[in-house]
Amino acid sequence: MSSADQEADRLYKENFGRMVAFLLRRFHDLDPESAEDIVQDAFSAALTNWKFAGIPANGVGWIYRVCRNMAINHLRKHKSVVPVDELTRGDFEEIRMDESVLEDSQLRLLFACAHPELSPKTQVVITLKYVVNLKTDTIARILGLTSDGADKLLVRARKKIKEERIIFEEPHTEALRPRLAIVHKIIYLIFNEGYKSSEGKEILREQLCEDALLMNKALLDSPLANKETCALQALMLFGCARFEARFSSSGGILDLENQDRTLWNRDLIRVGEDYLSRSRCENISTYHLEAAIACVHCVTDRFRRTDWILIAGLYDRLLQIQPNPFVELSRAIALYYAGQKDEAFRTLYSLLSHAFLHQYHLLNMTLGKFLCLEGEKDQGLAFLEKALLQAPAAKEIEFIRDMMKKFRSR
Repeated sequence: MSSADQEADRLYKENFGRMVAFLLRRFHDLDPESAEDIVQDAFSAALTNWKFAGIPANGVGWIYRVCRNMAINHLRKHKSVVPVDELTRGDFEEIRMDESVLEDSQLRLLFACAHPELSPKTQVVITLKYVVNLKTDTIARILGLTSDGADKLLVRARKKIKEERIIFEEPHTEALRPRLAIVHKIIYLIFNEGYKSSEGKEILREQLCEDALLMNKALLDSPLANKETCALQALMLFGCARFEARFSSSGGILDLENQDRTLWNRDLIRVGEDYLSRSRCENISTYHLEAAIACVHCVTDRFRRTDWILIAGLYDRLLQIQPNPFVELSRAIALYYAGQKDEAFRTLYSLLSHAFLHQYHLLNMTLGKFLCLEGEKDQGLAFLEKALLQAPAAKEIEFIRDMMKKFRSR
């Protein structure tokens, strides 16, 4: 890859969403899809030009000038109004952000994407598109959507942005704080998509987790941060600390019981503990409780020494705040390892009547594993067979097959 390719690629990753946002802000008659096309064309022009003329000192300004000129030509062609200040502006301009309580440009765009008029899933999709700068097929893969499904979400989002004049610019300072909970949720979901995904390139998974951590750190450095922001940072740090141990040398999934805990990053765990300590407050959030659960795991040197009674109690509190069948599943697992097996099985069997969970591979896999451990091998293997058919990805299928092989050999 040439130096021009490398520089264009770097600027694209850092500025694609910002360029689209600036065009939508300055040219209100420009629709989002056209703005995206213009930015793509501007970067293509940069690649062609820079290979022959060399990389300009201000690459961002160069690309923005091309974007602006292309936008003016597009509006003229479609007989739309071109802002007078854009026609009189100088030929060369560096992008300058207005004064803001938010210093990080990526975080500013994230608050813009967290528009309350957009649905939660749409907020996540447009954040992945404009803030993290992922391609549509990649967004589809990490969200478990078809490419067509992700594209339709983007089309609907663009239409709503255009029709309701939802311009991607940072709201006034007084309008930022009400969006904080949405921003927390988006950062949390982005991290989870990177952390929990067993498919795709490892570099993509790590990139999503890193992006989430960096955005939340920028939020922590702003006046908008609160105790939930600290708890969320702790939760993500505890997750990142275990990242290296989640897969075997051959790329297979390793559950918590079989991970090599010497690979856990103790420095990240200590930083996570510090943020968890700093997050203490009267109003406990789901991030506080999830971070506390993750902390219990991280500070325990062996799986069998885990304080499962404490973890089950934390899940009880989490269910009080956020009733959720997936949390019930996690609580049942904690109860089983805490020795409260009858209650664990009652919960697991009750979850089979849930409209979605009876088709959820992790529920059937858990039931299968626990039944096999209790000597009910035939019944347990039947649940594992069911989980095998429900598993969404190759690595999960391989993991369940290995489990079945071990139990059959006993």
